[in-house]
Amino acid sequence: MNIRNGLLFLIFFCFSIRQVNAGSKQIGFEYYGDTLQFNVDSFQTILFDPNNVNEETITAFFVQAQSLHYRPLVNHLLYYKDKNKLDDWFYYQLIRKTAQQICPKQKNFELYTLFKWFLLYQSGYDAQLAICGNKMLFYVQSEDNIYDIPFYKKDNKQYVCLNYHDYEGKIDFSALSFFQVDIPIPLASKSFSYRVTKMPDFDHEDYDEKDLEFNYDNKNYTFKVKVNPEIQNIFVNYPVVDYETYFNIPMSNRTYNSLIPELKKAVRDMSQRKGVDYLMRFARDAFAYQNDQAHFGKEKRLSPEQTLWYKNSDCDDRAALFFALVKEIYNIPMIVLLYPKHVTIAVQFEKSNGKPIVYKDKKYYVCEPTPQSKDLSIGDIDPKLRHTPYEIAFEYSPSK
Repeated sequence: MNIRNGLLFLIFFCFSIRQVNAGSKQIGFEYYGDTLQFNVDSFQTILFDPNNVNEETITAFFVQAQSLHYRPLVNHLLYYKDKNKLDDWFYYQLIRKTAQQICPKQKNFELYTLFKWFLLYQSGYDAQLAICGNKMLFYVQSEDNIYDIPFYKKDNKQYVCLNYHDYEGKIDFSALSFFQVDIPIPLASKSFSYRVTKMPDFDHEDYDEKDLEFNYDNKNYTFKVKVNPEIQNIFVNYPVVDYETYFNIPMSNRTYNSLIPELKKAVRDMSQRKGVDYLMRFARDAFAYQNDQAHFGKEKRLSPEQTLWYKNSDCDDRAALFFALVKEIYNIPMIVLLYPKHVTIAVQFEKSNGKPIVYKDKKYYVCEPTPQSKDLSIGDIDPKLRHTPYEIAFEYSPSK
């Protein structure tokens, strides 16, 4: 049911949502090294009954939120986004922290979700709500390939769920019928992207030092890498994205500067092939192996920096780290080989031994960054995979 007269909504649903003691309110919180303060005016005076979730009460919330002095808050959020060149994923974390200050999640999850939706929508993103009973799912239009969260298609657009993790992935869509909340407002049009091109500038004191050790050519190497525990929180709800997106997630500056220059020193007197072999064995031997199911209880792809932080990692994670190291140090063409139960990397060399993988008339040689039953050299393929079909999940070609 759609009612366009906001006044009728406010009268009819005064027991579900109302504004009290209108005034001005400052909120402040830490955001990756910055202390932010915003004036939220009367947002904290809005009440919403979590036991009365329906299209009418949600529309009443929107009408009332629209009537408040919300634009300065949204403009401040967008200014901070532009000033710090925040990718959409980090801007959404900023919105989450803002909504948490206005209405804590643990106090009223539904109202917290509505504030997130409202702020993202007012920031120009095509954000939608879907409800079933008192369950409220929050979607945003995205063109990215996402593999482990709900989505739906409408008007040839894909909408992916931003808050599925809040229900611990336990919504039975075969038994429940969600419907989109139809609010008579002009839709924002901006698409949300999960691509991460820049990490936040964390405070230096937030970093720990981690020793990474491995042996190469009977010589022990130790790297003291700066790692930040916050990295796990940033990506705790990050979905499974395609290989191109997550292989290209950069490291934060302090982590990068503690590792990449040291690796460059280690390989500077080696041939390209020898240096890539060194990086392959670093990714293979400097970490303990554990598959995602045992580690996280589900499929989870770690960014290169996450792999450096965690004690354990699997083939996806080693491949991402190895890819990042080769890209940063040698910047040569690579392809990602995706098998039914394994992921590995093949690198293009001018000359190499072993049987090549021919792709688009170019020769690539497998460089296995994950420990296997045999000690595989460049160009070697695990015997179990020699006759197993694979696909090229991602091709990297250095830009000119």
